[in-house]
Amino acid sequence: MPIVAADWSVDNATGNVRYVGTDHGVGSPSYATVIELHRWLQDLADDASFTGNDELDITVLDPSSRATDQIITLINGFNIDDVAAEHIYAGSIIQAGGATVYHGINVIGASTNIQVIQNGAVLTDDWWNSGGGLNPDTANGISHRFMLKVRTGGADIDGKRLTFTSRNFGFTFGEFKINGTVDGVNVVALTQATDLNNQTAVGTVATYTDIVNDTQGYVGIDASGNGANEFYYSNWELGSRTKNQFYERLKWLTREGSASTLYGLNGELFRGITHEITVDTPTGTFAAFEAVSWSGGTGQMLAINSPTAPTKMWIQLLTGVAPTDNQTITGASTATCLVNVTVTERPISTPFVGVSTGSAIIGAYGLGIGADDLAAADKVFDLTNTQITPPNNVTFTVGGLVVGDRVLVGPESAGALNKAQMSLAATLNANNITSVTVGSIPGGTPSTGTIRVVDNAGNDRRLVYTSYTGAVFTIDPAASEAAVPNVADFATVNATSGNNAYVSYIDKAATGTSENFTSVYPGSDLSLFIRVRDGGGSPIKPFETTGTLGSGGGSTTAIRTPDT
Repeated sequence: MPIVAADWSVDNATGNVRYVGTDHGVGSPSYATVIELHRWLQDLADDASFTGNDELDITVLDPSSRATDQIITLINGFNIDDVAAEHIYAGSIIQAGGATVYHGINVIGASTNIQVIQNGAVLTDDWWNSGGGLNPDTANGISHRFMLKVRTGGADIDGKRLTFTSRNFGFTFGEFKINGTVDGVNVVALTQATDLNNQTAVGTVATYTDIVNDTQGYVGIDASGNGANEFYYSNWELGSRTKNQFYERLKWLTREGSASTLYGLNGELFRGITHEITVDTPTGTFAAFEAVSWSGGTGQMLAINSPTAPTKMWIQLLTGVAPTDNQTITGASTATCLVNVTVTERPISTPFVGVSTGSAIIGAYGLGIGADDLAAADKVFDLTNTQITPPNNVTFTVGGLVVGDRVLVGPESAGALNKAQMSLAATLNANNITSVTVGSIPGGTPSTGTIRVVDNAGNDRRLVYTSYTGAVFTIDPAASEAAVPNVADFATVNATSGNNAYVSYIDKAATGTSENFTSVYPGSDLSLFIRVRDGGGSPIKPFETTGTLGSGGGSTTAIRTPDT
């Protein structure tokens, strides 16, 4: 449709071409293409004399010129302002001798709500989304047509770089980057579809606060279960949540309109690692994450492999271009380092968490998840971009408990507790022991927990271990003796090499209605012996049964028969 003349004015003295109609979403605002604006100005310019507020006629200098129907230049001091620019589309406006430029944007796709990142920030006024997208051309699959200012005061705004995002909760996320807009129309491809793994109400996902990032910055996690850490830029813990709830929560943190903060950035601006940089010649001490800058750009450092002697840094680029060899990178901490030749651009994931299958996570580059929250169906990628397949972590649960029940779960043989599961490979004859060496540690042993060692007097001593390597358990004598005094003291009563020992998978007084342990599935089912006793105020007859830790875990429920 032609320009609505009543919604526009021209001031001959100032050259101001202004939109005077109603605002977006109010009354009946109007919009014009750049060529319609040019034709209207030229139509006024050939009048014998002006009338009303359109002070333009044959006596006035020419207001505009046309290079193409999509590239119009305002000349001889004529100009539009930002408000007028919001009501013009389908091309570019150049003015002030090229000192100010508005470039046209056409968005192709189904997204009705898009955001724009310019000069390291999300533009706060998303007027182009009015009515589900201004000036759509549905016949040609265009959802939005509008202009954005990309040059002002004779300087390009961040090199005319723009990033467009679609982060509408309940839908797939998308991103499209223009590394320098051009005169005319710039096409942006942004689409969205219903995300079947993101259909929980946004208010419900807002309550998933037990999902936390325990470590922001460089962190080692043994996601592979091979006893050696890989390194990531996060350590997300799922709390009580499922994998898909975790996926939805991280989408919620970075959705359109987010008020959350990740690594010092607003969630809506956060995109994840964009560049891996090899560095040397450090000075000072970097923070775990911080703002960084160099000649020609800025970024947010998300991880560094050493705060004082780094060789690698990972950033999200915010403005400008990535640094090049031998450029100085300076942190907000004032620490510095030099680029050492190699800068690797890393493709981002939308959303930054990666992909949910509904029951498993295929993580994005560098995103770390606590090893205890991972299962064999999950995939994560460390900071070397190596795919890591976690072991099959499985859980065995004993239910039907009340607080105070004594629960023992150990290895089973012939329907009884198998105390000969392991044998000591070294005599214990000192007090406050810190290690126990056995012949071999069986598969399926939890990474931390308790073992029982039979001493020379025939007592099964309960010892707390914090880790194990090879055939050696690392013992915490203080934690062991918090339950039983002197239990870690073997100077008086030894435990001779060859004595029995076994893993007590659960060995505690119940603190709730169930207790469980988690371990890596050993490749074949593990037979378990379960015993529950309570001789307190409401005594029960001892409950004993056997169970199996299979590839999907396992469980049993105590039968509470009163002992009266």
